[in-house]
Amino acid sequence: MNAQPRSAARRSAVKALRATGVIPAVIYGRLAPPQNLELNSREFGDAIAHHASENILVDLAVKGDQRPQRLALVQEIQHHPVSGHILHVDFHEVAPTEKVTINVPVESTGEAVGVKTGGGVLEHVMFRLKVRALPKDLPEVITVDVTNLEIGKAIHLGDIVPPAGCEILGHKELTVLAVAAPVTEAQETAAAAAATDVAAQPEMIKEKKEEGKEGAAAPAKEGDKKADEKKPAEKKK
Repeated sequence: MNAQPRSAARRSAVKALRATGVIPAVIYGRLAPPQNLELNSREFGDAIAHHASENILVDLAVKGDQRPQRLALVQEIQHHPVSGHILHVDFHEVAPTEKVTINVPVESTGEAVGVKTGGGVLEHVMFRLKVRALPKDLPEVITVDVTNLEIGKAIHLGDIVPPAGCEILGHKELTVLAVAAPVTEAQETAAAAAATDVAAQPEMIKEKKEEGKEGAAAPAKEGDKKADEKKPAEKKK
């Protein structure tokens, strides 16, 4: 992938670059100081369109750089929240012999037996797994077969066989995929009734408090009345 050094750093200047079909980027790592770059939006868009995820390893050729090619991992891609257009790209320069850690998407394959024959629901608990590997061994996606997964059963992090040369990080007992039992009409009705009761409780408590306040106010007024009745007698005495 080709890139050029970028001199524009101010927000207005960077915005003007995007209008010309240029994507602002930055490359950093232990091998060299951070450097601002420019990318051709069409070239970069075509590159990531052919990959299952945005975890892409590229040979970056920076114009005028002393090194003809720099091995870099696409660390982050910022998208516009509405249009989805690419706003900025972060590259992490790595050495071929340096292990790196990234988050890789996890996908399921096959139809779980608990869903197919038991009417269960496949729950995707974790959507990304943290892995560590050499750049050449980094996977774009990790696929997990759920065909034999029954109702009430789960696939944990420790159950997943990592790709060759790759290590999956995290607690082995964490659930990645599971098949839950189908929800019955009785359970749905009970859940709806419970939600209604919880919503009504604050109003009942408030009414009781207000009744308590009204009951406490009456004796005080009666006492004041008796005190007023005694006052003339004391004055007369």
